[in-house]
Amino acid sequence: MQKVAVVTDSASNLPAELVQRHHIFIVPVLLYLDGRELRDGVDITAGEIYRYMTASINNHLPKTASPSVGEFIRVYHIAAQNAEEIVSIHLSANLSAIYQVANLAKEQVPVKVHVVDTHTAAMGCGFAVLEAARLAEQGADAEAVIRRAQEIAGKVRVIAMLPRLDYLQKGGHVPAVAALAGSALKICPILTVAHDQARVVELPRTQERAVRRILEMLERDAKDRPVHVAVMHAGVPEQAEELRREVAERVQCVELFTTEFTPVMGTHTGPGVLGLAYYVENGDEPRG
Repeated sequence: MQKVAVVTDSASNLPAELVQRHHIFIVPVLLYLDGRELRDGVDITAGEIYRYMTASINNHLPKTASPSVGEFIRVYHIAAQNAEEIVSIHLSANLSAIYQVANLAKEQVPVKVHVVDTHTAAMGCGFAVLEAARLAEQGADAEAVIRRAQEIAGKVRVIAMLPRLDYLQKGGHVPAVAALAGSALKICPILTVAHDQARVVELPRTQERAVRRILEMLERDAKDRPVHVAVMHAGVPEQAEELRREVAERVQCVELFTTEFTPVMGTHTGPGVLGLAYYVENGDEPRG
């Protein structure tokens, strides 16, 4: 029996093979589509949701919701079968109600549950979960696992190019004026997530320029130091593979993998998103 089991939600964006390899427990976020309730990554795949969104009229886009308290309790009970305590790690409480639901659920299980807010999203949270799980596998206690998750979450930079901003605007995540500007000027905004906020930091005029700027930011932050990188995409695997090759050539990767945005993340960002989540060993906090 391990001292600690690590739990997260599906919006952490971790690839399935890493979830299985490191015995991470996932609570699926919910989507509502054409009157159906679907569990993120269980009842619907990322590819399916992006195809639907591409073909859909704007008034029929999917809706998302946090998992129920009951679903958290169910997963906590399973995780507790082989662990003394649980560390439950989630995306920013400012971006989702998942953190609050996890805190409600932890009071209703017989094992100690520690809920961690990473103050970031997608693979920013995913890297924190992954490192926490690796440490838990080595027999670390809950305090050490929490400290490691918080340390990595504070280092990770999440940065992505969005072909369109209207999906984020509909969800209330960026000002409407930014969506209108992106539509009118045919630009490809670069979005970062850090310190509980998602914000637009640059407005390149082409996708090529946006990707080039993302790579320049990665190189600037890495400065020849070892870096952990996840290439993230929403339904554009060929572009993601090209970006992965560029990353491998430009920086010293400790690990480098590709992950497709989960359906819940993709619902808010729209198809075509391409970006990186990364942290530098012995690096500073992201600049935002």
